[in-house]
Amino acid sequence: MRSELLERRGGVAHLSALLAAVAAHDELAFAELHAQTRTKMRKTVRALLPASTDIDDVLQDGYLKIWRHAKSFDPARASPITWMCTIMRNTAIDALRAAAAPMSELDEALSVPDLTDTSADDFDYARAEPLAREALARLPEQRQRLLTLAYLEGESRTRLSQRFGVPVGTIKTWLHRSLLAVRKDCLGEAPELTAA
Repeated sequence: MRSELLERRGGVAHLSALLAAVAAHDELAFAELHAQTRTKMRKTVRALLPASTDIDDVLQDGYLKIWRHAKSFDPARASPITWMCTIMRNTAIDALRAAAAPMSELDEALSVPDLTDTSADDFDYARAEPLAREALARLPEQRQRLLTLAYLEGESRTRLSQRFGVPVGTIKTWLHRSLLAVRKDCLGEAPELTAA
């Protein structure tokens, strides 16, 4: 029993050392960490996702987060396995949410008016466009990039969450507030402009 406990402690110390090396971008340490933990991480993710789900993408995203955030691992707060399982669990939950989210994003996309059909539209697009460009330029650079990725490049809220390192709900809030700021700014410049 004592030798098992010592072996387990040695394993924890070794994984902690590997995570410290990963924090310094040591690819060999990351490969070893992956090899030693992939079975446990696979079981963690599999327990949360439907059997029909291909979990390799979720595992890849989870290990990418481990790579990116290894420097935040604190062995005084959690064991390496607990810390990594938490990341994998959250990644799996995000994947479940993303699988349920496309309809809301589709509904949002369908609510955007077709700008090419102006037959019954008296909105002055020629006047509004420069105002909108100026309002966008006044946003912080990060918010400009967020709006560009979301609405011009079509990135999902989940991918934006990963890119910016914040929860999906935060991304939705940022998008909503940024659009409101642009709208308010535009209407402040030309109050007679109204959106249908």
